[in-house]
Amino acid sequence: MAEGFDRELEQLKTFLQDWSNTSHNEVKPLIEWQFLGRSKYFRPVTVFACHTAMSEEAVGEPQIRAAAAVEMVHNVSLVVDDILDRSRFRRGVLTMHCRFGLLPALMTSGYITADSFELVKDNPFNIQRIAELFRRLAAAENLQWRLRRHPLGVEDWRIIAGEDTGSMFEACACLGTGDESLRHFGHLLGMLYHGCDDVGDVKGAVALGGGGEEDLRDGILTLPTAIAIRDPETALLFRNPSPEGLQQLLRKLEEALPVAEQYLDGIAAEAEAEAKRVAPAPDGLIALVRNTRRLSA
Repeated sequence: MAEGFDRELEQLKTFLQDWSNTSHNEVKPLIEWQFLGRSKYFRPVTVFACHTAMSEEAVGEPQIRAAAAVEMVHNVSLVVDDILDRSRFRRGVLTMHCRFGLLPALMTSGYITADSFELVKDNPFNIQRIAELFRRLAAAENLQWRLRRHPLGVEDWRIIAGEDTGSMFEACACLGTGDESLRHFGHLLGMLYHGCDDVGDVKGAVALGGGGEEDLRDGILTLPTAIAIRDPETALLFRNPSPEGLQQLLRKLEEALPVAEQYLDGIAAEAEAEAKRVAPAPDGLIALVRNTRRLSA
């Protein structure tokens, strides 16, 4: 995913390390733990790719700072997700709230939020994009939680994915270009990422024999779910699952995967077409789409 941006990512990692080193001693151990280098840096790479697609200037400090701000916002969302999902581990490492406690994790997420704004304080456009992102993420999580176990359709999933992950990648695109030119591309890329993650989760649950998957347990509308619950009996399982019903539902989601994959191919094609339509140098954006699409494999 980081192909072509090794130098920029090294600069980003150095920037984040310097920021961590200068943070308050009460939160420094938590920040170091959260930013241990486990990230795949999808979002910063999107910032860099969008910048280079629209400008002949090399990625510089403004884009590094913007990418760092986005990575901070992303990690705030991970802290909250881990607490809500009662997750003990993320990528094989104890989650922040399990390592340090619930209150320190929540307070540190607030500290990170404040610093994300501090990073872009000299750029009103970037401040607005970070503020918009936080607002949309908050509303999207509330919407997704309120609609759990509702047998909705693919268009409803598209709205949820577009406001959740879509808003994050929209922000990346806007921060990378300094304007709105690639916003719709970012929106499509975010939906693609969200959908590939949905499909990958089902494949992982099937491989593990089912059980323990948060979205399945909580009744979150994923892309495979939206397709599977077109069947009334499957919709009933989704609304009122028993332990045995969850296993049945997982099998139905597995059966829906080919249709979900086909739908994701359509979103990927939309994103590529948008990149070609808008960007003077779209090749990096097309590579970004194709790398994202492979995430569901």
